[in-house]
Amino acid sequence: MIYETAPAKINFTLDTLFKRDDGYHEIEMIMTTVDLNDRLSFQKRDDRKIVVEIEHNFVTDDHKNLAYKAAELMTKTYDLKQGVTITIDKDIPVSAGLAGGSADAAATMRGMNRLFNLNLSLDELCALGSQIGTDVSFCIYNKTAYCTGRGEKVKFLNKPPSAWVVLAKPNLGISSPDVFKALDLNFTHKVFTQNCIEALKKSDYKKLCTSLSNRLEPISMEMHPEIKKIKENMIQCGADGALMSGSGPTVYGLAQKESQAKNIYNAVNGCCNEVYLVRLLG
Repeated sequence: MIYETAPAKINFTLDTLFKRDDGYHEIEMIMTTVDLNDRLSFQKRDDRKIVVEIEHNFVTDDHKNLAYKAAELMTKTYDLKQGVTITIDKDIPVSAGLAGGSADAAATMRGMNRLFNLNLSLDELCALGSQIGTDVSFCIYNKTAYCTGRGEKVKFLNKPPSAWVVLAKPNLGISSPDVFKALDLNFTHKVFTQNCIEALKKSDYKKLCTSLSNRLEPISMEMHPEIKKIKENMIQCGADGALMSGSGPTVYGLAQKESQAKNIYNAVNGCCNEVYLVRLLG
């Protein structure tokens, strides 16, 4: 039995630059990981089947599951003669903008690499993972990174200064394709990518908080005003910085002091079912 941890990600920045010929948007984002994890275990099977075991109402266990897709891709690419049973213990909320599915896919690739003694480097897994989804390449490494292209080009940055993170997911799901469809590239929304890179380089927590920015945030907020309310609530209750992660709907707030973080947690706990108090990893 092999075990892997799949941490959630948050965006410090997210910008969309232009529409590419392949239909995707060219994106530029800075991401890091937080101490909220799914846990996966992997066991060989003799029948070449891929079986995903998961107890979660909103997560499929079939070919639509990204962990299943990752296992299928590994099996075909490396002509594996045995199957695998993947058990997922899920803590990362679903359809939240926290890359839960991508983190599970990345953990599956790392886990199967070890289970079948494939001896692949993380760079090789990253190149393969880009076929599955936007955030999978980042999730292979689980470090703070500057990601471009569709998200598959990953360049490591310094880890962020130590801080508490309050994550709040309102009771709704957001379709990323719908958000990107509503994106107007002529509408300017300032994203402070360079400031964020400098803040991480200098471990400047204040500058990091002022550089949090996400071009998709106004679109998702217009679709779902409760996202804006949560962000405003966090800032009013003492968050040093707050931002929607990915295409949403999860909003996070940063705090250096535990007491400050608990205030924010208590303030948003009443309006969301899924609220987490965790630490930055990166």
